[in-house]
Formats: sequence, structure tokens, C-alpha cells
Amino acid sequence: MTPEYKAEKEASVSHLGGGGLWEINHVTLVAPAAALLWSILQKRQSFFKPYTLPAALTDFLLHCCGILFATTVYSSAPQVLNGLLILPTVAALLQSPVKTDEKSKPPAKSEADDKPAKAKDEEAASDMHPLPVKPFITTYRGAMMIITCTSILAVDFPVFPRRFAKTESFGMSLMDMGVGSFVFAAGIVAARQQLKEQQSGSPSFTMRFKAAMRHSLPLFVLGFIRLWSVKGLEYAEHVSEYGVHWNFFFTLALLPPATALLQPVLRLIPSYGLLAFVLSGCWEMFYEIYPDIKAYIILSERKPGDWVSQNREGIFSFVGYLAIFIAGMGIGTGILPRDADPEPAKPVEKDPMDEDAEWLASILSQSAEQEPAAPTPMKPLKPEFPDTTFWNLVKWTGIWSILCVWAQWHYGPHLFVSRRMANLAYVIWVCAFNSAQLLVFCAIECVVFRDLYEAKDQETERQRISDATSKVMHAFNRNSLALFLLANLLTGLINMSVRTLYVGDVQAMAILVAYIGTLCAVALLLDRHDISIKL
Repeated sequence: MTPEYKAEKEASVSHLGGGGLWEINHVTLVAPAAALLWSILQKRQSFFKPYTLPAALTDFLLHCCGILFATTVYSSAPQVLNGLLILPTVAALLQSPVKTDEKSKPPAKSEADDKPAKAKDEEAASDMHPLPVKPFITTYRGAMMIITCTSILAVDFPVFPRRFAKTESFGMSLMDMGVGSFVFAAGIVAARQQLKEQQSGSPSFTMRFKAAMRHSLPLFVLGFIRLWSVKGLEYAEHVSEYGVHWNFFFTLALLPPATALLQPVLRLIPSYGLLAFVLSGCWEMFYEIYPDIKAYIILSERKPGDWVSQNREGIFSFVGYLAIFIAGMGIGTGILPRDADPEPAKPVEKDPMDEDAEWLASILSQSAEQEPAAPTPMKPLKPEFPDTTFWNLVKWTGIWSILCVWAQWHYGPHLFVSRRMANLAYVIWVCAFNSAQLLVFCAIECVVFRDLYEAKDQETERQRISDATSKVMHAFNRNSLALFLLANLLTGLINMSVRTLYVGDVQAMAILVAYIGTLCAVALLLDRHDISIKL
């Protein structure tokens, strides 16, 4: 890479101001629209069962190419692409569903069949895993990984709009949201371990911190490898993203140890979301009390030999990313556990009508002697979406959205979003966006796969969850960090081999489709051979 071309590459991603909030929402709605079409095809037509080559190709086109085309050739009109995905969904709904023979197969008899029905139900309920794999979370994380992997290469081509690239100091862009979403999704994953610790007993502070450092060590190694490769190969870099030596892997590596250090505080504050808001709010007040810090981060020169000034973006933005990580953990603790049965089974030996009659008789008998006692509160009616997961997401989406409007409103703090500083407005925006995305994916699951968690045994539930999950999304979610590393390596290889700034749109799309197709093929191959690469 010649010095002149390197300067052109750096200039193409520098001094950008981002785009509009609603445009980003319209582009990212392609992922839920594709998920809805996939779900309808699977539920009514069993299109992806068995998972044949045409099914795999359709899965790839819907989830990978749909997101890729939304951020490139359809970037100016994402509503058109959403419409192209909704129309087949309506057509599939109008067709009569395909009947399967699964329900007609008689269940195999076992010794458990001789037990009373009530005993068997109680035994089955106790055997169900308290933290089931939920397809809508898999789909959300898979979509986030796909849009991240496509964007890190697509941004090097002119077909990718400059308004979607990372902003210089202030503004909203698709890639700004991608960075925050990656951290938010990592927090959701970390919540699973937190819930397991609550069930089995919290380990000591020393054990937790050692475990956090063990998880962080591979990320530190990846960070140093990236640093060495970028400097050694003289690869084009945008230093105002994180700094001269800092990179995103170092930020990810520091999150687990920092969270382990905050565990005593997490026990005192009842809500992870509240802690995230307080933490980012206090950091924003620090910026306001010392305005010179803002000028230092954005305008200061990078003094030779001064490590802090050379990497100030990565250092000062870490608190904001930590707040996003904690907020993701808060959402995870609310949506990962199995929802409690809203209507426990009543004893069969007593008619519910008899209970009402007894209650009414007791009230009438008391009325002649004393004031009637307060009636027993009635149970709330069963909502349309009985999942507490759904209502938890409704609550937090509403809270973060209101805070997002308040933070940027003229009569509020009137803050401008800054990924470079990871300020309060950026933290709230990322949390509101990801909560809303999860809510949409959860709503699709609740509507299409209503009986997903009503199975009486683990094997049946596992099969239903597998049938309700896209293989492509599951594969990207399963080895997400390894695929992200592979995406970075392929991006570097392509940029070293092709002068991407001078590639036409047709050639660029061919390269990008081949690139995301390679990632998808590797992901499916690893999943098929039951390989999970833990980094």
C-alpha cells in the first residue's frame, strides 16, 4: 500500500458527521423483516426442515444478503427492501399450512407412563433447564454479527454510503451503533454466567476476578496481534477512533475485569440498568464540570512519548462502553431465565366454581354481623403476550427511549451523541436501539412460535427451539468472536490485494457477497461439526 493511497483511505473515513436516526432504524429493520419471513416459511411450510442446499441458500440470502444489500445498494431506499421481504411473508400466510406427521406419531412408552399425570408434569417441570436457549436472542446476536462483519469491509468501497461510516466526533451512524451493539450483546452473554452464579452460589471475589482475567487474556493477545499487524504492514488506520495504539479488542478485554471489580456495587444497586445510567451520567457530569477534558479528547495533539494523549479516545470512552456492557447484563438477567408459568395448575379434586361459592358465602355470612372483609385480590387477566420476557423488554425499551428523547431534547440536557467519547447520549441511544431490536425479534417469536416453551420434556423443547432457529443465525451466534476475527483478517487481506476506493459498485457487490458467503460457509461448517471456538 503506497503512502498516497494510504492517505486517501484514511481521508475517506475521516471528518464524517453520520446520518439520520430514522434512516438507521429503517436500514436495520431489514433484519427483523427477514426473520419474520423466515419464521413464517418455517412455521407454515416447514421450508427449512430438512435443511437442504436450497434451504441453506435461502437462509443465506435472507439473513446475510438482506443485511448486506440494505447497507449498500438499497441504502437510499431501505423501505423498498423491507417491502420486498414483507410481500412474500403475506403470500406465505395466505397459503394453507403444510401438515406434518410428527403429531401423529405415538410417543414411546416408558416406565414413567405408569405414574400419575400430576406427578409426571411436576417431574418434567423440575427437569426443564432454567436458562433455555431462546431463538429470538440467537437471531438478534446473529443479525448484529452479520451487520458488523459486512460493514467493516463494505466501508472501504464507495458503494457503502459515507454517512454510515463512523463519525469523527459527534453524530449518529450505522457503524457507531454497530460498535455499541457489539458491547451490549456481550453484556447479554455475560448475564448467563451471572445467573448461574446466583443459582449455585456466588464465588469469592478472587475467583471471579481470576476467571475474568482468563476470559480477557485471549482478547489482549488479539489486540496486540492487531496492533502489530497494522503497524508492521502500514495498514490504513483512523487513529481518532480509539487512538494510536488502542483498538477495540483492548476495550473488550477490559470489560470482564472491570465488571468483576464492580460486583460489590452491583449487589447494592437493585438494577443493572440504573447502575449503567448512573455510571454514564456521572461520567457526563465529569465532562461538564471539566470542559477542558472534551477539548483535550477532540482537539489535543498527540504528543510523542505521551501514551495517554496518543490513546485518549480508547481510555476515556471505556467508561461509556462499560455502562453499555452493564446495561446489556441487565437486559440479559431479565430475558435469559425461563418465564414462570402464569397460571399454576389447580388441584383436580376441587372445582373452581366451589371456591367462588365458598368465598361468596363467607362474605354474605359476615355482612349481617360486621363490615365485610376486603375481598381477596383477583388474579390479573392473562395478557396477550404472557411472556414476562416480552413485558420486560417493553419496559426497558420504553425507559431507554424516553431517556434518549430527554437527553437530546431542547428542554433536556440537549446532548449530542459522541461515539468517540462514549458519552451519556451515546450510551442511552445504544441501549434504546438494542432493547427495541430485541423487542421486535421477541414479538415475532411470540406470534409465530407460540408453543415454543410449552413442551413437557427437554427433548421436545430442544427440538422446537432448533426448528424455530435459523441455522445461519445460530452458526454466527455460536462462534461470533472467532468469525469476527476471521472477518478482520479477510478485510485486511482484501484491502491489501484490491484498491477498494476505485472499485465499481457491481464489482464491489460481487466481492462483498463472496466475502460474507465465505464467512457464512465457515460458520455453518463449524456448526455442522459441532465445533465451538472459545476466545
